[in-house]
Amino acid sequence: MKLLATSLDAVKPSPTLEIAKQAASLRREGVDVIGLAQGEPDFPTPDHIGTAAKAAIENGFTKYTDVDGMPELKAAVARKFKRENGLVYESSQVSVGTGGKQVIFNALRATLDPGDEVIIPAPYWVSYPDMVLLAGGKPVEVLCGSEQHFKLDAQQLRSAITPRTKWLILNSPSNPTGAGYSGEELKSLSSVLMEHPHVHVLTDDMYEHLRYDGWKFHTIAAVEPALYERTLTVNGVSKAYAMTGWRIGYAGGPQALIGAMAKIQSQSTSNPCSIAQYAARAALDGPIDFLAERNDVFLQRRDMCLETFDAIDGLDCRTPEGAFYLFPSCQAWLGRRTPDGVELKDDMDVARYLLDRARVAVVPGSAFGAGGHFRISFATSTDRLQEACMRMSRAAQQLI
Repeated sequence: MKLLATSLDAVKPSPTLEIAKQAASLRREGVDVIGLAQGEPDFPTPDHIGTAAKAAIENGFTKYTDVDGMPELKAAVARKFKRENGLVYESSQVSVGTGGKQVIFNALRATLDPGDEVIIPAPYWVSYPDMVLLAGGKPVEVLCGSEQHFKLDAQQLRSAITPRTKWLILNSPSNPTGAGYSGEELKSLSSVLMEHPHVHVLTDDMYEHLRYDGWKFHTIAAVEPALYERTLTVNGVSKAYAMTGWRIGYAGGPQALIGAMAKIQSQSTSNPCSIAQYAARAALDGPIDFLAERNDVFLQRRDMCLETFDAIDGLDCRTPEGAFYLFPSCQAWLGRRTPDGVELKDDMDVARYLLDRARVAVVPGSAFGAGGHFRISFATSTDRLQEACMRMSRAAQQLI
């Protein structure tokens, strides 16, 4: 009898984690590899958040909490949504999970029947399609090229919707491109969604606070209030607050959906870590003045990398509005050869070449549904990032 489920046959391991694993293996062998694969801020978690976690331990807040988040954290989430996004949610409309990934998976698992379709604009975060598959649904990928700034337009959305469409997933600012939707662009998509009341929206706002050049963040349920009951607004503390390892994500949405998500979580992980929940409450209710200084650093790093890429023959990179990723096109490198005579046939070959020759770990664009690109994260130290840029430039010059 076959042990493993057939549903796993279509699911791929996370390419981001796989590249990071290869880089770590080389480091264990003593090789100086610069990892630009993982999206993890190099800044520490702010002190007031760590202090709250220590207080939770000292005060004995180490027991089980409600399955999908303690009331105090849910109240903080609701305050955040109202204060920053103009969205009003009761505690019964808030879900807290072990990271945004669990929150999204719970939502998909709670709503998808076999054959239900989920529209996913590409480039996309690597986990969206596989989570849809694991939940029994069918991912419908819609390629949004650099000529349209990597963003879905209204006509593409209208063409992708069928009677089986259950969800549209939006991620702004985006992983992997950093592209952010304007309020006008979201309003245009909303006009299409209003024509199709059976389609719901899952908006992943994880990079909300990481934005540059005066770009203003918008979330679709606030842009079009008529979509409020059809939208799950997902966010978390990982990126803006440098709390990746704390594993706290949250969402606001329809009460029936939130209840169904809690049911699933009750049979998987139960509650997120109680100490991390207290830390997350301190993050959401606490000061955010540190964000401006950190965003200034990210901006400097972004521009330094863009300047390097502009000077490298064969690379073309769009300037992102937010997040901490760059997604340069390496199409012009395909067909060229390495100093060892190996032809670069696709972006996976490019990623291997940069790892082997430059000792820089990047993620191939095909992992995000957009071949001919690669993704770097500039959420690493400026010195190491500068060194990585120099190495990639030298490696590019060696292509034949």
